[in-house]
Amino acid sequence: MVVLNRIYTRGGDKGDTALGDGARVPKHSLRVSAYGTVDELNAVIGLARQYSDGALDEQLARIQNDLFDLGADLCRPEMERDAQAEYPPLRIHAAQVARLEQDIDAMTAELEPLRSFILPGGTPLAAHLHQCRTVGRRAERIVVELAEGESINPEAVKYLNRLSDWFFVAARMANDSGRGDVLWVPGANR
Repeated sequence: MVVLNRIYTRGGDKGDTALGDGARVPKHSLRVSAYGTVDELNAVIGLARQYSDGALDEQLARIQNDLFDLGADLCRPEMERDAQAEYPPLRIHAAQVARLEQDIDAMTAELEPLRSFILPGGTPLAAHLHQCRTVGRRAERIVVELAEGESINPEAVKYLNRLSDWFFVAARMANDSGRGDVLWVPGANR
């Protein structure tokens, strides 16, 4: 249970911050950029949810919760002794990745195959979901870069990779099951 009695701590006034294991790192560190971008993605989802309802909104709410799990995962460096820790760190699990895949498959079954790339846009919900997709891809790139130099949970990268695919398919669903997609016309303005 998280209890926040005070919002400011002054602990970061000199440009560093504490990770989940207590280590202090510069606020510009790659790890902080990774979970900060995941937090940004969560905020963008909050904007998208202003236009969603029903099953899609329920899925977005679940994803927002998963992103808090992912942020917790990324802010605590991977430790070989996770299982022996007094408070085992929260980690993204394969089941969360599989759930995204199931959602993608279910939505894709309702869509006509694409015959062209699509431009981000359409309904307000679809436009916001495309923005979520691009912020998610940026988060994925940062996490992949982080993984080149530090140990991270490999399910974190898989989750972000599937999530941007989820946003793409969900944006098509928000565009009248793809009928309102804005198609790219190569060289249309030459």
